[in-house]
Amino acid sequence: MATPRLKVGILGATGMVGQRFLTLLDNHPWFTVTLVAASAGSAGKTYAEAVTGRWALDVPIPEAAKGLIVREASKVSEIAAQVDFVFCAVDMPKEEILVLEEAYARAEIPVISNNSAHRMTADVPMIIPELNPEHALVIPVQRRRLGTKVGFIAVKPNCSIQSYVPLLHPLREFGLKAVSVCTYQAISGAGKTFSSWPEMVDNVIPFIKGEDEKSEREPLKIWGSLNGSEIVLSDSPKIGAQCIRVAAADGHLAAVSVSFDRKPTAEEILSRWKGFEGVPQKNGLPSAPKPFIHHFDQLDRPQTRLDRELGKGMAVSAGRLRPDALFDWKFVALSHNTIRGAAGGAILTAELLVSEGYIVAKK
Repeated sequence: MATPRLKVGILGATGMVGQRFLTLLDNHPWFTVTLVAASAGSAGKTYAEAVTGRWALDVPIPEAAKGLIVREASKVSEIAAQVDFVFCAVDMPKEEILVLEEAYARAEIPVISNNSAHRMTADVPMIIPELNPEHALVIPVQRRRLGTKVGFIAVKPNCSIQSYVPLLHPLREFGLKAVSVCTYQAISGAGKTFSSWPEMVDNVIPFIKGEDEKSEREPLKIWGSLNGSEIVLSDSPKIGAQCIRVAAADGHLAAVSVSFDRKPTAEEILSRWKGFEGVPQKNGLPSAPKPFIHHFDQLDRPQTRLDRELGKGMAVSAGRLRPDALFDWKFVALSHNTIRGAAGGAILTAELLVSEGYIVAKK
């Protein structure tokens, strides 16, 4: 599709997810990063100066970003006058993020958020573009509440669910009844590297604050229904989750057991995975991976280090499908947490919303 180039701002640009946004948006066919913003402590510096000693990725800072002057993210009206929409990845208390994101939306700036603050707001769509693009239909309802014409907030879900929920989604026709999942999450999910978090070398921590609850609840919004004024959470499946921090740089692995109302065969599961594609693939959105789901026959795959970059980090991998003694089936899933699970997933969501006319260039 033909689309005008849109001017994009990144709020929280100096953090790890903000850095990932910049690298993924470098040479993007639709979006140009024209503004970066962060805390008052970074404001006024060039971006290169602001991230000196803090650049956490294994790829260089994009040349186009180095000379951008960092703005203060709280200066809403100043920033809103210069961009068509923003990605938000600020590191602030939840209550402050709620206020900040609504302020941008009320200033007629669409906000595509990586933060958790608005994920359970009933009229804010939380989107995995291949799974629930129809939830964007709630945006006009949100705009009426906010009193805006073009401003709104859309969010991406927690990175911990984006390895396994896309693999369960094509199996919903069999009636998802109960899911038990244990996620093994990389340190970049905490915004860390091994140099900044040496305690994680040769270590596993069996607790990540808030992750169990998000992993159990957020899929129910992804699978929720629109009742006209809000998104109503699904009442199934029942999900039990444990989230564990492991000594991996990037990539969230999940061990999943699932029971169904009607137990599918292994062949039915594999055929649903192989044939599944969503609106992003069908419409050829720039960041959409093809295929979306990779399945490995090898007993020792997917592996975090080997397979997290599939589809430029936007694909989801599955393997070790086998019967479960307590549930019906079990399998292993993998996704890249800072690409598909964070910045890349938000970019694909923005592409979806541009393609459907919710985000437009200013006149």
